[in-house]
Amino acid sequence: MKATVNVLCYRSKTLSNGEHPLMICVCKDRKRRYISLGVSVKSQFWDFEKSRPKRNCPNREQLNKLIAETERKYAEQVMEFSTMRRDYTVTTLVETVDNVSKNRTVNDLFLDYIEQLNSENRIGYALSVRQVYTSLIKYRGNLDCYFTEIDVAWLKEYESWLRKQRLSENTIGIRFRTLRVIYNNAITEGLVKGESYPFKKYKVSKLHKVTAKRAITKEEIKLIMNYDTTSACFYKKLAVDIFAFSYLMGGINFTDISMLTQDNIDGDKLIYVRQKTKKTIMLPLLPQAYDIIMKYKDDRRRYLFPILDNRKRTPMQVKDRITDAIANINYHLRAIGKSLGIDLKVTTYVARHSYATVLKRAGVSTSVISESLGHSSERVTQIYLDSFDNEQMNDAMKNLL
Repeated sequence: MKATVNVLCYRSKTLSNGEHPLMICVCKDRKRRYISLGVSVKSQFWDFEKSRPKRNCPNREQLNKLIAETERKYAEQVMEFSTMRRDYTVTTLVETVDNVSKNRTVNDLFLDYIEQLNSENRIGYALSVRQVYTSLIKYRGNLDCYFTEIDVAWLKEYESWLRKQRLSENTIGIRFRTLRVIYNNAITEGLVKGESYPFKKYKVSKLHKVTAKRAITKEEIKLIMNYDTTSACFYKKLAVDIFAFSYLMGGINFTDISMLTQDNIDGDKLIYVRQKTKKTIMLPLLPQAYDIIMKYKDDRRRYLFPILDNRKRTPMQVKDRITDAIANINYHLRAIGKSLGIDLKVTTYVARHSYATVLKRAGVSTSVISESLGHSSERVTQIYLDSFDNEQMNDAMKNLL
């Protein structure tokens, strides 16, 4: 006797959103097995006679596609068993078609990835992924669905919803790039087939707006570096020194500056691992930058700069402390820039952009360092920096002042 497969709207169970889960009922030899499809629907949108969503069902197309895909899998497996003349039970059929690993939902993979990032102390990126997860929960109500449900139409509807939230183009792009990472993880784990990959047709690259340049001229940089801080408060003095140090040392960002210790100094070199990309960066330690380090040297403190202290902090506490510090630093940098008549709002990130721009204007090859140090090219830039030989790096950095 062949198995039969039917789709049911499980009315005896009502979810918190008022919907009922859809189940696959597999029946053979008077034995039944129910398997969740990972999606739900309100009863008014379900045709209980035809066991299909009604025409007015909001997600009718996606639900029909998921149902058809599931039924196809079972039909193919039953055919394979018949061809092999192999007897099977309901349990055998279900476990063959939907083994335990393939029952993992989009929600499962998101939470697993966030946990993995936290375990690797990639706190900032974990928070970014969490934001996307929260956005999707707000959009759908839940993520208890399978990756086969995510198709081009699904992605377009999510994009439309995001635009109604009046998010920037780049923020929408981040949402989709993160979702694409999760989908790729699902393919790697065998949860969905590569031919179902919706990002072949839905191009995430279109969701990118070139960020406005955040570089200032070499003359303006010198004005900031020579700013008179004789009677200034501690944080204003620190702001000038952090800006100068970042500019002089390869556009090193604030988080990496905060984490520097004496161990990162090797003779006349500064060697550190980028917190974001985990790439090892080696740069010549310019005399002016070394003078800034010595200005804040304190043998009682582990770190080179007075941003983090010696107390034990969780990764999240470290991030919070750095976030508070950079807000204070940027507040003073903006005030300094304004007082010097610089049109652009000056921040530590301006030092990073300016480093790259000044070198390019001095004739340094773009194959050595990219003009833009935004998120879209930062990793490539770090790879370039990592590949410098000492002579290339020394020659390039002579152009900074």
